[in-house]
Amino acid sequence: MSTTGSRQIIEALSLTRAAFSEYGDVIETDGARHFAINGGRATRFDDLATVDTAEAGGLPSISIFRSVPVPHPVVLSVMERHPWASQAIIPMNGAACLIVVAPPGPFDASRIRAFLAGPGQGVNYRRGVWHHPLLALHRIGDFLVVDRKGAGENCEVVDLDPTMQITVTLPVAAIRGSRQLSNESQESDFVGKSNAAAPSKSDTSA
Repeated sequence: MSTTGSRQIIEALSLTRAAFSEYGDVIETDGARHFAINGGRATRFDDLATVDTAEAGGLPSISIFRSVPVPHPVVLSVMERHPWASQAIIPMNGAACLIVVAPPGPFDASRIRAFLAGPGQGVNYRRGVWHHPLLALHRIGDFLVVDRKGAGENCEVVDLDPTMQITVTLPVAAIRGSRQLSNESQESDFVGKSNAAAPSKSDTSA
């Protein structure tokens, strides 16, 4: 992390269990305890995260968030935390995301850290951990979310100081991947529009 004038620049790190341990769990199959099930036709990767939702009678809830991608460099605007429960974010269909966190306790912008979730990686924020709302990368993505439902206010939000612009930079490979996906998406849109404009034989037959 570096600070220049009124700007704070954070470099996104690779997401590993060791680096993320202060903030929660990394949800991935690599290195996870596993065993065969269903007569050997499947493998269970077991106990990947701790779901913590029981405070004040809360119950676990499963949702899907659909998020549009953010541009690079990523400018941070707010941070939030859930004082009564954990929250798991699990990318679906190859979706990618940026994970931005700060330790529990009074919010301190100088302690913000960022991680790039690679293919097959999700996270489970421990209760009280500050994090930025979902930051999808490259394209629209669906994310499976496991958090709390029940009475009480379980989301605290803090607006970041507008006089201190905080940005996150991605590794070069991630930026290239974003541009490639963007180009592919534009080409796909062009092909789709061209096909829609060209009449079929049935359209032109008398």
